[in-house]
Amino acid sequence: MAINHVWSQAIKKKLPEFEERIGRKVSMQMLTADQLASSYNVKLNASGTDVDVMMVRALQEQLVFGHNRWLVDLTERVEDERGFAWQDFQRSARDVSLTDGKILSVPVVTERPALYYRKDLVGGRPPATLDDLYATARELTRKDENFFGYVGRGQRNGAVSQWSSFLYSHGGDFLKGGRSAIGSPQALAAYRFYGKLLHDAGPPGATNMSLEQAMPIFAQGKAAFYIDADAIYSSFLDPKVSTVRDKVGFAPFPAGPAGARPHNIPSWSLGINAFSRLQDDAWEFILWAASKEMVAEVQKGGIPGARDSAWRDARTLAAFPDDLAEAMRLNAERGIGYDRPRVLQVSRARDIVGRPIVAGILGRPVDSVVRDADAEFADFLVRDNRHKEA
Repeated sequence: MAINHVWSQAIKKKLPEFEERIGRKVSMQMLTADQLASSYNVKLNASGTDVDVMMVRALQEQLVFGHNRWLVDLTERVEDERGFAWQDFQRSARDVSLTDGKILSVPVVTERPALYYRKDLVGGRPPATLDDLYATARELTRKDENFFGYVGRGQRNGAVSQWSSFLYSHGGDFLKGGRSAIGSPQALAAYRFYGKLLHDAGPPGATNMSLEQAMPIFAQGKAAFYIDADAIYSSFLDPKVSTVRDKVGFAPFPAGPAGARPHNIPSWSLGINAFSRLQDDAWEFILWAASKEMVAEVQKGGIPGARDSAWRDARTLAAFPDDLAEAMRLNAERGIGYDRPRVLQVSRARDIVGRPIVAGILGRPVDSVVRDADAEFADFLVRDNRHKEA
């Protein structure tokens, strides 16, 4: 079972090659993220054996799946398979694949934030710092003409993953020593900055915007800057949906007070259902789909993979615009391996962490909201840790 994603579509076309390799027919079902999560919940709670390979979000579901013992421990298989070259996977992706010291998934798609910008408005010189980004975005904003200096996610839950890079670049983090860190001076500064950026230079209704609402505003030429996942870059080059394809530039995440510290995450990974009766064949599929050769081939199609060797190969980088390839490379080198709190109840955590983001965008003082959210998050972590130990 897999997400309906360009990676899955590319792999599905190559399935006859794998079927010949193992002498077994492969059925691949592709669903939306919500449908996939719902199907897993039903099938795994019933100890279903009809799924072998599972496409999972290591940062969203893996802790819960690991806690429930729904995923096979792949540690010995990975370590015994020397040709698989586990050390070739990006370090941040490898770290996220671990739960309680066990490798529970293998990353296949990675993602970082990119700064999308209008080259014609800034002379081809994108902001190198967050302060420069704010100043230029404010200067270019013409709200009376329905043009905005910056567009980005502002919806309470959906904004957290992109806000994370602003948090890290201000020197903050979600947790410190297992406790809430969203009340730290660094996190407070990140909340203030992000809120000010979208309040002063962003479109109306930003607090209701996630990816699906923010992206079209930039694609239709109504914003100068946009920070979001680099995986969506092709949308701005598609003449069917974009009016800025000849004007869009790609740049690394700008530096904050703590430098440029974007997230660099495995957005989708492969695991094996613990109830599968074909675990050896399922592992053969992962060996094939996540091999050096397959990752390089798929990445040539413009799908960012998780292997360092692919990112060092000029042939795979040729699929991306030159400035985007360089931005992705730099962001990967500087990247933090998670873009949300690493807890069991991820969605609930994101709701708590996202509350001060909304307050800042609305122009409200964030200090008191951050204090309340910090206290709520601290209580949440106590309960979440109890669940982990249960």
